[in-house]
Amino acid sequence: MKEPTRIAVIGAGHGGKAMAAHLALMGREVTLYNRSFDHVRIIEERGGIDLESYEGGPHGFARIQKVTSDMKVALEDAEMIMVVVPSSAHADIAKLCAPHLKDGQIIVLHPGRTCGCIEFDNVLRKNGCTAHYILAETETFIYASRTDGPAQARIFRIKEAVPLAALPAIHNKTVLTAIRSVFPQFIDGVDTLHTGLNNMGAIFHPAITILNAGRIESTHGDFEYYIDGVTPSIARVLEVLDRERVTVAASLGIRARNAMEWLALAYNVSGNDLHEAIHNQSGYYGIKAPATMNHRYIFEDVPMSLVPISELGKRYGVSTSAIDSIVRLGCIIHRTDYRRSGRTIDKLGIQGLSVSELTAYVREGWRED
Repeated sequence: MKEPTRIAVIGAGHGGKAMAAHLALMGREVTLYNRSFDHVRIIEERGGIDLESYEGGPHGFARIQKVTSDMKVALEDAEMIMVVVPSSAHADIAKLCAPHLKDGQIIVLHPGRTCGCIEFDNVLRKNGCTAHYILAETETFIYASRTDGPAQARIFRIKEAVPLAALPAIHNKTVLTAIRSVFPQFIDGVDTLHTGLNNMGAIFHPAITILNAGRIESTHGDFEYYIDGVTPSIARVLEVLDRERVTVAASLGIRARNAMEWLALAYNVSGNDLHEAIHNQSGYYGIKAPATMNHRYIFEDVPMSLVPISELGKRYGVSTSAIDSIVRLGCIIHRTDYRRSGRTIDKLGIQGLSVSELTAYVREGWRED
């Protein structure tokens, strides 16, 4: 496949702006889409985004070719579509994309969280999409980034290796070849069960946020999220959550990376335990905690990451008592039922599938309608 030059970035939060700017600085023709045009109006008026970065990282004024809130306009010329929105919005974005996708377009979810591609594919199919697209997801977001203003973005760190997998996995090589010129950091993620169950945000984000609830509400997030927020006791909770995730993966025949292995892969850091390894990650320094508990670390990561891991555990006979505890606390704090709104087995359309049938679907593309 030829190298894509026209790329649509769907979502103009801190991650979408960072990716759009970085791609533009690498010479790509970038279209930036956001559902609310007011959110991107200044980017259109200025003609681009100011990108700041760590020493030696990408920086400068990045010219954006088109800025729109019309999905048809966003997708009409795109060869590759980068979906950079909270995973809680994946289903809505898939519905908007369904009438406008064209044969041969590559869609990449940044990241998929857990079962992101499965959900996105299911929604596209249910909404009558007949295009022969290629769908893929990343295991985690490639940047540690924040926004500094309406037309500004900042990259704290670019991860050194990020697994990526297509659905089905027979398209992995096609996607990796197409994306390699701009993001050589992406590596073969085996399949989307591997990327989904190696989702470290599921382990780090909700638990750290919930266990620091008092501090977040009393200081409005005025502390360093990973450095101050991960104490030895909280790190021990993370280790138990992590063991449950790895065990669920094992029930599906997957050898998932544990948190220590993930930190070594993504950031090339290590330590004697998880607490030490997190504090050895220089990219985490300077990242502030959420200013409020109404944050995607709960409303995204609980229903779209922890719930499907728990659901897979129940389906295939694995206890996830610690994960279930964090889900329950998230429901209490937000006064909602994330079990109902999250990615359940039924919503994903994989109810009743055996391990071998689910594996065939993610690797070869077979699916029972």
